[in-house]
Amino acid sequence: MTSSERFQVLRASERPATAWLNGGGVTREVAGFPAGAGLDAFDWRVSLADVASAGPFSAFPGIDRVITLVEGPGMALTVDGTERLVDEPFRPFAFSGDATTDCRLLAGPVVDFNVMTRRGRVEAAVDLAVTTTAVDVPAGSTGLLVCLAGAASVDGVELARYDAALLPTSGTYELHPEGTTAVVTFSPTR
Repeated sequence: MTSSERFQVLRASERPATAWLNGGGVTREVAGFPAGAGLDAFDWRVSLADVASAGPFSAFPGIDRVITLVEGPGMALTVDGTERLVDEPFRPFAFSGDATTDCRLLAGPVVDFNVMTRRGRVEAAVDLAVTTTAVDVPAGSTGLLVCLAGAASVDGVELARYDAALLPTSGTYELHPEGTTAVVTFSPTR
């Protein structure tokens, strides 16, 4: 872990992999709030998952989810009986964690990027940056940048693939992606 004066760098190499109970893949938590909160107590949680086989998603009552394909040929998600193809990289798909959700891999394993927020407490905006941009984090909000492809720099600090920068302080940050970087803003529910 590295820190600047304004943000914390979360290196991918320091994230442990947690195997799923159903054996279908592993998850690496990028960040969450409150820090160290379990799956039943977080306000928000961001992770990267290696999905190795088809199967049902775990239910997360009261949670809103956004999933984004990062690597692989894609998957078909059946959410409360309606199938949705998630086969285009870097296109976020939002759905309710309350929904009965099943995953079918299209042609092999995938890596996906997951953002989960507790409904009624926190809302998340998930955007993808491919060009230099100023990232504005409003007062009372938290930002998270995750380099999903290539590399990036934030205020001159280098991020390798899957590294992240946690932006807990409001203000403007200069993001220079050399690939694709997820820009997530967490704000209290209004």
